[in-house]
Amino acid sequence: MNQESQRKNPFFEPYNTPHNTAPFDRIRLEDFEEAFMEGIRRDDEQIEKIINNPDKPTFDNTIINVDDDKDDYYDLLSRTSSVFFNLLSAETNDDMDALAQKMSPILTKHANDIRLNERLFERIKYVHRHHRRLTPEEKMLLDTCYDGFVRSGALLDAEGKARLRALTEEASVLGLQFQQNLLKEQKAYTLHLTDEAQLDGLPPTAREAAAQAARERELQGWVFTLDYPSYQPFMTYSTQRELRRQMYMARNTLCINDNSENNLGVCKRLINLRREIAQLLGYKTYADYVLRRRMAGNVRSVYRLLNDLIDAYKPTAVKEREELQREFSRGEERGTRSEVHGTGSEAEPRMQPWDTAYYSHKLQMKKFNIDAEMLRPYFQLDKVISGVFGLANRLYGITFKENKSIPVYHPDVKAYEVFDRDGSYLAVFYADFHPRKGKQGGAWMTEYQGQCWKVENDKTENVRPHVSVVMNLTKPTDGKPALLTLGEVETFLHEFGHSLHGMFANTRFESLSGTNVWWDFVELPSQFMENFATEKGFLQTFAFHYETGEPLPDELIRRIVRSRNFMCATACLRQVSFGLLDMAYYTQKDEFDADIIPFEKEAWKKAILGQQRQDTCMTTQFSHIMAGGYAAGYYSYKWAEVLDADAFAVFKRHGIFDRKTAQSFRDNILSKGGTENPMTLYKRFRGGEPTIEALLRRNGIRANNKK
Repeated sequence: MNQESQRKNPFFEPYNTPHNTAPFDRIRLEDFEEAFMEGIRRDDEQIEKIINNPDKPTFDNTIINVDDDKDDYYDLLSRTSSVFFNLLSAETNDDMDALAQKMSPILTKHANDIRLNERLFERIKYVHRHHRRLTPEEKMLLDTCYDGFVRSGALLDAEGKARLRALTEEASVLGLQFQQNLLKEQKAYTLHLTDEAQLDGLPPTAREAAAQAARERELQGWVFTLDYPSYQPFMTYSTQRELRRQMYMARNTLCINDNSENNLGVCKRLINLRREIAQLLGYKTYADYVLRRRMAGNVRSVYRLLNDLIDAYKPTAVKEREELQREFSRGEERGTRSEVHGTGSEAEPRMQPWDTAYYSHKLQMKKFNIDAEMLRPYFQLDKVISGVFGLANRLYGITFKENKSIPVYHPDVKAYEVFDRDGSYLAVFYADFHPRKGKQGGAWMTEYQGQCWKVENDKTENVRPHVSVVMNLTKPTDGKPALLTLGEVETFLHEFGHSLHGMFANTRFESLSGTNVWWDFVELPSQFMENFATEKGFLQTFAFHYETGEPLPDELIRRIVRSRNFMCATACLRQVSFGLLDMAYYTQKDEFDADIIPFEKEAWKKAILGQQRQDTCMTTQFSHIMAGGYAAGYYSYKWAEVLDADAFAVFKRHGIFDRKTAQSFRDNILSKGGTENPMTLYKRFRGGEPTIEALLRRNGIRANNKK
């Protein structure tokens, strides 16, 4: 028997790694399917034990065993799934994609088998009606478990359950297909330039990154991609309007082209599947179904928020656009015949979407004399990491230590041990920084192991979490380290805020720990951290020139602070427009059969300034609402922004590094997960409910409207 045939599946044996971290160095593709199928078998075995228990159903012998069993034997499916689906987003390939397509309906069927098991639900229902006195956390788990079964079809008749199975299994496959189509089409596009004159306006960092991208592809010249660190600088600095147009159109026509990656039909079907699921479960629309478990509570509250924001921000946004149009009209494009409107001497060039970033940069320079490239030399990634970790230490007393003995899934990934103020082990933190083939765009936080309390042999162990942030930040080049923009620093802070939510988790049950909270509360810890990006006291801790070591000059910091609200009303309306689009799709009561592109333009027009192009589409690349869990929930970003501005106002009043305030934020919000109603947690920290006032003041909108 050769060595390969003797090899054991690493999921089936103790990991024997630091803190029981995933053994990425030993896992192979063929291990996943075997572990998935064995995990399903063990799950079924556990369910059989529960439903065949002759004892009267209790919280301990039913709810805990269904929801949060942390036995290593029965935890196999959870451990395998966390590794596989995280890698599917961060480090996939064609073989993994194919396996995901194969396993997705099998895993969805398994989940349905549990949620639609009548004997199991009878036990849960009995406990829900006849439970002992429970702690608030136990009561939340019981209510969440019971409600989860009901919302998954436990009260349906046999015909309804069969229909629900079919709908959910199809939706799981289509959501996966949406993501795979988007990744393939985005990674397939490159803008390959060989004439140096076509680089006019681009800063050295963008040129060097493009040259390196070309070398990696064994090409001459420069290559630009649709990855954010390549796309955004090109759109901001390139003087080549036609090339900007090509890049913009490539980015904004993803998955609407006549090829195998077209997502138009996928989106339409997903919208209808979710509508039918909701109506099968007794709700008028999918939004009604989703908002039953959200702070907003109902569709009316969501629209009230979005409309209030439009009313508050649109007057300022109109002024911003008028100012930008004037800047454009003074620019080099005056007289371009293909882009003019009007007649005779009154004709003037019309600003197009591919002009927005370019002229916004020019206007920002004129008004504040600041741009991303001025700041890059002071935002070396290694220093930013130290600054972000130092901020966590200053607020909460925690420390980070890289541990190279912890296996990682790619050389770009760094693994850290995290220690609490008293020196005790708190968490493992993975950071995956740069774009690459096989990695989805954007940025996100995830977990490989959630926090919970494990009781074994009358001993209680606080199982600590393994969290990860995955980003697509500027890469180092052959001549320079990774130098970030201020926007990328904010992205890092945002995802790090999510990770703190995970790392500080201190709850009994994993399903209620960390970021397992209502969806419109989950963005509070992340958006809260973004506030520090423009605080002088924070910038002075890490922003040093990568060559000279000189600190970021006070004058530049002043310009950062003064320019913080530049085009903020326009940015707000952009987010609101996405929220309107999301709600338009998921408040459909009848079968959705409209053409996606014109429907999109109509749905968000209240928040759109200027004429819309009819040859672009956001929906087909809108992963958040089609495949990312934000369906009927994209408003959450603005909802949480109200909360984060209100919460940061407390820090501003007491001092942005005030440890007493930070400890209250940790104790009342970050460590509590979903153990109580989020508004209860927030009011415990804040002393009252939030209002929109802090956000309006932070953005300068309230003052602007008084003038």
